[in-house]
Amino acid sequence: MNQRKNIITFKGQPLTLLGDEILCGQEAPEAVVLDNALNPVALSDFRGKVAIVSSVPSLDTPVCDIQTRRFNTEAASLGENVVVLTISMDLPFAQARWCGAAGVEAVKTLSDHRDGQFGLACGLMIEEMRLLARSVLVLDSAGTVRYVQIVPELTEEPDYQSVLDVVRTLV
Repeated sequence: MNQRKNIITFKGQPLTLLGDEILCGQEAPEAVVLDNALNPVALSDFRGKVAIVSSVPSLDTPVCDIQTRRFNTEAASLGENVVVLTISMDLPFAQARWCGAAGVEAVKTLSDHRDGQFGLACGLMIEEMRLLARSVLVLDSAGTVRYVQIVPELTEEPDYQSVLDVVRTLV
């Protein structure tokens, strides 16, 4: 397993990412995660739409909450050809509870808890925590990676505007 160091930190402490680095221009790796009803969902299921894939450590933390709510708000202005996914290691039941409490309906929450397939395939699994790094990927309608943002400090928010600018060029 490929270990990548000095890419992210948590409160200044370096962490290790597992898996190969995901790069712009490559086809998004196939990964199967679970929806809130425990149904398997593949990243390729969203081909035909531009996909914002937002990964967060846990929806039950302040920055992950802010990030997911922000993308939920932005989704309304992006149109029907864009899907917004938030993937975490949270259990599907916890994700469903969080969405209900937060009123999040435009973002599809997906769980990588079972085997970390998404995190490992995209090089976003944090070895020390078995959580996902905070990141945002943008996939075009053919499933090609068009944007990658791995947030260097886990406690900070992503650059939303850069993500939205890329998405708007693809729709």
